[in-house]
Amino acid sequence: MLEEFDLPKNIVDREVKKMTMISPTNKEVQIGQTLKDHEYIGMVRREVLDDFLRNRAAENGAQLINGLFLGMQLPQKTGESYVLTYNDYNSAEGASRTGEKKTLEVDVVIGADGANSRVAKDIGAGDYEYAIAFQERMRIPDDKMEYYKDRAEMYVGEDVSPDFYAWVFPKCDHVAVGTGTVIDKKGIQRYQQGIRDRAAPRIAGGEVLRVEAHPIPEHPRPRRVNNRAALIGDAAGYVTKCSGEGIYFAAKSGRMCAERILINSEYGIRMIDEHDLKQHIREWDAKYGATYLVLDLLQKVFYTTDAQRESFVELCEEEYVQRVTFDSYLYKTVQGNNPIGDLKLGWQTLASLWKNENKVPDEMRTLV
Repeated sequence: MLEEFDLPKNIVDREVKKMTMISPTNKEVQIGQTLKDHEYIGMVRREVLDDFLRNRAAENGAQLINGLFLGMQLPQKTGESYVLTYNDYNSAEGASRTGEKKTLEVDVVIGADGANSRVAKDIGAGDYEYAIAFQERMRIPDDKMEYYKDRAEMYVGEDVSPDFYAWVFPKCDHVAVGTGTVIDKKGIQRYQQGIRDRAAPRIAGGEVLRVEAHPIPEHPRPRRVNNRAALIGDAAGYVTKCSGEGIYFAAKSGRMCAERILINSEYGIRMIDEHDLKQHIREWDAKYGATYLVLDLLQKVFYTTDAQRESFVELCEEEYVQRVTFDSYLYKTVQGNNPIGDLKLGWQTLASLWKNENKVPDEMRTLV
């Protein structure tokens, strides 16, 4: 994303080149040795990234409105405008807390308003299953922060999530400690305590700076286009299984949608229609559909029982798995075009799953 969207490196808090995968019994596997010297996973804070993108958009001619979108009136006949209603917080006439209610007429609407999208509701896009992600930003002692300077941790286990993973990710001067779940949203606080307990040797003495919780879509909405309105990013449901990543796909879908509108409207000469926006959807599905299907399958195979999670971490010791995993994560497409390597990996997966499903679990290890 940094290269493709020409983002400055000064917005990156940490360059992660080490990833520790930790099994339900605290078996640790270090991955990252397949990374090239210039490769890393960039850790950013959303408030920093979003601010940069907003300011750059304004510098390039976008009109920013600090307001709350309330809803919109759909066109009743061909060629009519959408009428958006919003509270303008920058209006001198409105109170700072409530703003001034205003309307805006537009030809095309791109719903980039997140998992709880009001645009999606207005265009009848339908619902989707979602996960709850919960995290605490925590300042930990300097000696412990040194450990995380270029390292991220992923924990799996029934104690930290019944169907996802928990994490400790480094930020500028603190770490983000969190977890997520689809099937037991009411238990999210229990799973958050689970990751705090498991990671305790490495985050003990930490001070909670901020608590955050967000819904994460589990699959695309049933309808992503209606007339001249389209959904992108989390509003459309573009979040990958296994990793739960949505930032890159939000930016990419926004750019692809905008480029299709520009081209098909002949740069503003012709009014687009639903066919033009559906062309964008077909392009998106052709480019990333396989990625979503593969990651969905992997989550079902490896995130269901602790025995399966032990196998997942075991397999991460394989160099081929690390290379395919990191390449897929860094470059956003499913990697792996080595038939022999894929066949060997398939056999190792089946053998590991059978072994862990049929043996007494190992004793709990102590993190150092």
